[in-house]
Amino acid sequence: MSVSSFHPPERILMGPGPSDVNPRILEAMARPTIGHLDPMFVALMEEIKSLLQDTFLTKNKLTMPVSAPGSAGMETCFVNLVEAGDTVIVCQNGVFGGRMKENVERCGATAIMVEDDWGKPVDPNKLEDALKAHPEASTVAFVHAETSTGAISDAKTLVKIAHDYDCLTIVDAVTSLAGSELRVDDWDIDAIYSGTQKCLSCTPGISPVSFSDAAVERIQNRKTKVQSWFMDLNLVMGYWGEGAQRSYHHTAPINALYAFHESLVILQEEGLENSWVRHDANHQALKAGIEAMGLGFFVDEAYRLPQLNAVTLPEGIDEAAVRKILLSRYNLEIGAGLGPMAGKIWRIGLMGYASNQQNVLTCLGALDAVLTDMKAKIESGKAVNAALEVFA
Repeated sequence: MSVSSFHPPERILMGPGPSDVNPRILEAMARPTIGHLDPMFVALMEEIKSLLQDTFLTKNKLTMPVSAPGSAGMETCFVNLVEAGDTVIVCQNGVFGGRMKENVERCGATAIMVEDDWGKPVDPNKLEDALKAHPEASTVAFVHAETSTGAISDAKTLVKIAHDYDCLTIVDAVTSLAGSELRVDDWDIDAIYSGTQKCLSCTPGISPVSFSDAAVERIQNRKTKVQSWFMDLNLVMGYWGEGAQRSYHHTAPINALYAFHESLVILQEEGLENSWVRHDANHQALKAGIEAMGLGFFVDEAYRLPQLNAVTLPEGIDEAAVRKILLSRYNLEIGAGLGPMAGKIWRIGLMGYASNQQNVLTCLGALDAVLTDMKAKIESGKAVNAALEVFA
């Protein structure tokens, strides 16, 4: 067997993640590795925490990156805040609410499900009804931006309802952070997790998290040990805590954190709210092109994510065949539907560095060409001009 170095092709990543990585971030990863307790690295850690607070719009002291992807950020929130015997209200309107349920049950707790149709936001009235029916509940968990469908829920309202019933909140912001309005302190979110590979334009492998004082108090007053040694924040904070002194907990992914730091610097240069505006502007152009083709969106406009577009298929078209041609002919990746949406939608991402005018036009032109070749029932040749009118 002959083995040689791996050289991946250059793709345009417009699926549900990962998204295109800014070249500055790739360069940052290639810088010299230093020790995870080196004073220079400790200083970098402090900068990462400060930049991350700015990104979450929070003053929470316990704001840091978990040394693993977004799923580990999710698990960090649940294993620290949920104990065996607890009752947790879990809102599900897509795949990732289901993963929250899995986490609750693996903690030995009971998950009370509040279910909404896929593609719809979480219904605040259903949440309140569940809380009235289960006064023993201590936590409410929901997905802010559901990556499987492209729907966004009203986090501010859901958190307020949870607090009205003395519950802490766990919020999935994997797709929303830096792409949609998100205000941790103003909305009183207790625990939140995200990922680096979406609107932060970074490589996968890091999960930003933040915990309120109320969440920290619960963690510190648990009746039982956190079931995960690696994710036990009582231990991790010895490494990610305040000040120059650090106690060894684990070897941090040093070069990945260089990349994450660079992504936060780039976001600060652009401005967080400017990033929200950019994502929406590129979505509006994509929307114009998709609709000019005669295609539509799975999610109603009122709660549609700009950075994750669930697009319905033309009649009689094999969606997997379209994606295969886009990848082989144009080096363009878009995503398939998950769960009950498999085979029914494409998920087109406009996240982070990938959310730009060139990608919108490339995607529309390529999709138009492929569907025209397949004799799909679309309005051929109109998509790119419709998007250009929006950009103009």
